[in-house]
Amino acid sequence: MRSLSPRTAAVAALTGAICAAGSLVAGTGTVLGAPPARAAVACEVGYTVNDWGTGFTAAVTITNRGPAVNGWTLTYSYTGNQRLTGGWNGRWTQSGKTVTVANESWNAALATGASAQAGAQFAYSGANAAPTAFALNGTACNGGGEPTDPPTTPPPGGAAPKLKVSGNRFVDAAGAAVRLRGVNRSGGEFACVQGNGIWDGPMDAASVAAIRNWNVNAVRVPLNSDCWLGLDNVDPAYRGTAYQNAIRNYVGLLEENGITPILELHWSRGLWTGYDSHCQTAAAECQKPMPDAQYATEFWKQLGTAYKGDTAVVFDLFNEPYPNNLQTMDYAQSWKCWRDGGSACTGLTYEAAGMQDLLDAVRATGAQNVVMVAGSSYSNDLGQWLAQKPSDPTGNLAAAWHSYNFNYCKDASCWDQQIALVAAQVPLVAGEIGENTCGHSYVDSLMTWLDARGASYLGWTWNTWDCSSGPSLISSYDGTPTAYGAGLRDHLRSAR
Repeated sequence: MRSLSPRTAAVAALTGAICAAGSLVAGTGTVLGAPPARAAVACEVGYTVNDWGTGFTAAVTITNRGPAVNGWTLTYSYTGNQRLTGGWNGRWTQSGKTVTVANESWNAALATGASAQAGAQFAYSGANAAPTAFALNGTACNGGGEPTDPPTTPPPGGAAPKLKVSGNRFVDAAGAAVRLRGVNRSGGEFACVQGNGIWDGPMDAASVAAIRNWNVNAVRVPLNSDCWLGLDNVDPAYRGTAYQNAIRNYVGLLEENGITPILELHWSRGLWTGYDSHCQTAAAECQKPMPDAQYATEFWKQLGTAYKGDTAVVFDLFNEPYPNNLQTMDYAQSWKCWRDGGSACTGLTYEAAGMQDLLDAVRATGAQNVVMVAGSSYSNDLGQWLAQKPSDPTGNLAAAWHSYNFNYCKDASCWDQQIALVAAQVPLVAGEIGENTCGHSYVDSLMTWLDARGASYLGWTWNTWDCSSGPSLISSYDGTPTAYGAGLRDHLRSAR
């Protein structure tokens, strides 16, 4: 969907996830042979990682078993060459092999029995052994003496699954079928280029926990090419490395909660001054008819390089192409433009990249991540998707489709004639579904249709906007739904 005009949202106070952690946990739910929680200890620390071979995210959950404290510092050491690249929910530093994380102002107080959670990202090569000793304010954690508490279970859902395509399904590393059902989290496509920060609203552990409470297993994250690439039209505080690190941190937080991140190019460059132009600027400040050849391809080269070692991350090449809405090409030509870009896009006032160009940019990096390719007419038309499907040497290609009650393909007759044909051959992800009625009758019928075909879907959007102009799923970042959002929430919670 076209993202809306600038908005400001009060950033909710960050809060640590409250959960007791009585044993050392690593990987995807494996309980290691570290000492369990024991009597008379002052603190307990749980440790979980999501590892993709050349890097990992680590989450530490600190539980205070002694007197209340106001201010804490956790230290631990690695035995390999793990190197800190960034952290959240705490002030992370590293000296040699020793890692230190100190509280932020908002999570400094730990009452007896209270917990705080912080996370960080690391790069490494070789072995990645988990640390075996932790200290809180100089006191050893995970104690001595006889065990009094059983080991805790891993965080709900475990790590996000590594994904690939098998026929018309997604499967995990064990070959089990996976359907992606969740929400969009808008903000990363517009806040940075509008000078309002990187996100719209909180992107912390508490906000992710609220999303997960809806039984969500996927979040689509719209991005901006100008901000990622660090172009001069963006405030330096919100571009380049700062923007990339914010994305990386949020991806890590989603994965730790068992949620598949879908990274998507939403706003891109290209001066379009023709028919249906709703912002006459070359900058990535609106939805363009097609991605541009110069910057969109570079965006995907860089993003592919950044995440090629993590196949739990899914790529969505371009939000909503609409070459067949321009009245400069007939229907057949518009699909050639969609696939090939360049000279095939007659009448476009900048050089476009086709879906094949963007896919080639990703695959040239060695990335084998699942890639979603959206259809035409604001992603609502899949009529020539199979005939013009980009060539993918990895076979990890999925079709992306957007469906709202105000689109032209908005009833079961159209879905049966056009969309079902695609869903029968490749994984189908309805990357955006929604309605502007502030109700949920349209998405109810659509989700039932998609469920019957084993397809994936994500509601637009997890932002506290007006449900008719957004449309918005929530009225508060604690997960309180709008009347429209209640339909998606209840359906997701009933899903198996």
